Amino acid sequence: MAVGIFDSGLGGLTVLGAIEKRLPQVPLVYFGDNAHAPYGVRTADDIYDLTTQATERLFDAGCDLVILACNTASAAALRRMQEGWVPKGKRVLGVFVPLIEALTERHWGDNSPPREVGVKHVALFATPATVRSRAFQRELAFRAIGVDVEAQACGGVVDAIEEGDLILAEALVRSHVDALKRKMPEPDAAILGCTHYPLMEEIFQDALGDNVRVFSQASLVAESLADYLDRRPEMVGPGTESLFLTTGNPRNVSNRATQFLRRKIEFIPA
Repeated sequence: MAVGIFDSGLGGLTVLGAIEKRLPQVPLVYFGDNAHAPYGVRTADDIYDLTTQATERLFDAGCDLVILACNTASAAALRRMQEGWVPKGKRVLGVFVPLIEALTERHWGDNSPPREVGVKHVALFATPATVRSRAFQRELAFRAIGVDVEAQACGGVVDAIEEGDLILAEALVRSHVDALKRKMPEPDAAILGCTHYPLMEEIFQDALGDNVRVFSQASLVAESLADYLDRRPEMVGPGTESLFLTTGNPRNVSNRATQFLRRKIEFIPA
C-alpha cells in the first residue's frame, strides 16, 4: 500500500514529512534524483526523460500512485506524462493542484467558469524552468480571473539548500524577494513554488512582510493526498515497505536528508 514521492533532490522531503504526519499508516517510497539535480536549469525534454525514468522505478517499487513533489517536473513534464505515458491503472499527480485550490478557494473538481477571487496580486517564487513553463499561470487562469501574477526565478536557492549552505540560501532569498518587489511592490500573497522553499519559509515571510500571506506546499499536498485516497482508495499500491532511493551518493544524500528531517534517514541506490 505504498505511495511514491519523487523530487529532483531533497526538497520533496518537506512533502514526505507532512504526508507521514497526515497519513502515518501509508508506506512511502521516496526517489531523489540527486545525481541530476537541480532540474530548474534543464530543458523540458531532459526533465521529462528524467522524471519518467524515476516514476517507472517507483512503479516497480509497488507504487500505483506517484506524486511529483517537484514543481519543475510538475510544470515541465506532468501534462505530457498524463496525456501519453502513464500506464493504465497508475496515476501521477503534481503539486500545483493543492496550491491553486488553496489560492482560489475552490475544489479541483469544480469545473465552473473562472471567477474573481480574494487575492489580486500574487508573487510566484520558483525555479527558472518552472517560471519559463508558465504552468502555474495557465492552471490559475482556468479557475480565476483578475489575478496578476508576477514570477521571480530564484536561481541558486535550490543549489545552496542541497549543499546545506543556508546562509547563502537566505541571502539569495532576500535578493530574489527584493527583485520581485521592484516589479510588484505590494503583493497580496506569495507562492513558494518549489518544495525546497518551505525550508526557507520564515525568511520569505520576513522579507515579504507580515501583510503578505505565504502559501507553502507541504501541508497542502498532504491534505490533498488524504482527500484523494479517501475518494480513490484503490490507488494505494501493493508496496508494503518504506524506502529512500537516490541516484546520488547514498551516504552523502543520507547525511543531508538526516539534517533535513532531523531524524536518521538511510538512502539506498536507485
